[in-house]
Amino acid sequence: MNHNNELPLVTDTILSFDNITIRNFNKVIFEKLNFALKAGEHWAIVGRSGSGKSVFLDALAGKTSFPSGVAAYPAFDEYIKASESDDPLFNRFKLISQVSSRHRFTNLSNTTDLYYQQRFNSMDSEDSPTVEQYLSEVKSYNTGGYWSFERSVTRLNLEPLLDKQLIKLSNGETKRLMLAAALIRNPILLLLDNPLTGLDISARADFNGLLHEIKSSGISIIMATSPGEVPDAITHVAVLGIGKIEEQLPRDLFKHEEYKALSPDLDTPELESLLSISEAPDYQVIVGMKDVTIKYGDKTILENLNWEITQGERWMLCGPNGAGKSTLLSLINGDNPQAFANNIILFDKKKGGGESIWEIKKKIGFVSPELFQYFPMESSCMHVIESGFYDTLGLFRRSNEDKASICLRWMHLLQIDTFAGSLFKNVSVSVQRLCLLARALIKNPPLLIFDEPCQGMDQEQQERFQYLVDEICKRSKVSLIYVSHYEAEKPNSVTRVLRLDNGREAR
Repeated sequence: MNHNNELPLVTDTILSFDNITIRNFNKVIFEKLNFALKAGEHWAIVGRSGSGKSVFLDALAGKTSFPSGVAAYPAFDEYIKASESDDPLFNRFKLISQVSSRHRFTNLSNTTDLYYQQRFNSMDSEDSPTVEQYLSEVKSYNTGGYWSFERSVTRLNLEPLLDKQLIKLSNGETKRLMLAAALIRNPILLLLDNPLTGLDISARADFNGLLHEIKSSGISIIMATSPGEVPDAITHVAVLGIGKIEEQLPRDLFKHEEYKALSPDLDTPELESLLSISEAPDYQVIVGMKDVTIKYGDKTILENLNWEITQGERWMLCGPNGAGKSTLLSLINGDNPQAFANNIILFDKKKGGGESIWEIKKKIGFVSPELFQYFPMESSCMHVIESGFYDTLGLFRRSNEDKASICLRWMHLLQIDTFAGSLFKNVSVSVQRLCLLARALIKNPPLLIFDEPCQGMDQEQQERFQYLVDEICKRSKVSLIYVSHYEAEKPNSVTRVLRLDNGREAR
């Protein structure tokens, strides 16, 4: 049953691209591309990292230029023609909802973007809208549509979060929020960029059922995903290659096993050379926590938590979305001021004993989904990585020739050196994430914190990164905290596990 579109679609074709050239940042990404979305079809877009999946979704949403070819949106044009809207801004792209890999939230006065440390400073975070405020401002051009505010909030399990500031949401909670906002618009077409990344096991299991509900409400779906995560609600798969669609086929004919990654390769002598540039001093206790409790108002985020990491231990930190993982990591990384009110030892020194935040950060290589979301975009990839020497979000000084040389060597090891001079905002999401990983590794710190580090990577890049982590652990005394919802992502070097649930250690 079609719950959504009160105005019936006359045409069978939702949209079509005929010999389209797609340009992004003055670079041609696709040439002579042909694609059509028919009524009743729901597509998965797969391909290696850098093949243009996100750009393709942006093109569908009208965010890129078409120097040649014809793009037609017949279903949208019919809908608008039959609509009685008197909004002069109403156009076909108002009927498309897109959930991208990176969101952009602004403060309550809509004047500045929210920033990373704002998550943990109570005064600053008050300038962030709440979930309810954000969703209440979402406009639908189909006011009688199936996905009301109440239905979307309930279905995406956002009711407990309505009073929570956006800046304090976990990565998985933010994913659910953005999907709810997209549904409240009741679009003709929903575009999803790797929607499963950041969702915990139960949310991922529920996602396929949600897609079936979205289909039943009359919304067409096109989603970028990995070959091994094509939901059964999808009817067709398009495989992207460099500059083209290599294959379009029904989902039941798509064999994801054919897209297995190659065995990872790594220049291990170069890795050993890079690890020998600076060697971390010896510590007994890298992290020590005793009865740690964190509260925001009446809400307890962590409760009576005890945890000790000694030098050379490799831990996996896991738990459902909202369990307190990000807050726990912020206590270690120096971002959360409540660390001073708790009994915490970092690198053999009690927190609050005179060591500055910057002295702590100097000993940690850190990457997380939140860092990715809020990292400034205007630097070159090389400068993003070099900023890791100084623990700043961008390079606010003249580039150092020796440090830049080390950066380039790490980029070559990660096979992203061709992007050294490219602006961070102009490269693919997977390259951006690899740059932030290189930024974390650049100092050879005694502690690495990798919070969902493989988001946005294809299988080959994931396996190469896991292999790199294992080789670093094999060749150094580094300690590791590794966070992932995917058991298969866990490096072999990880031997200890801390599970969180509702802010407490799960036994």
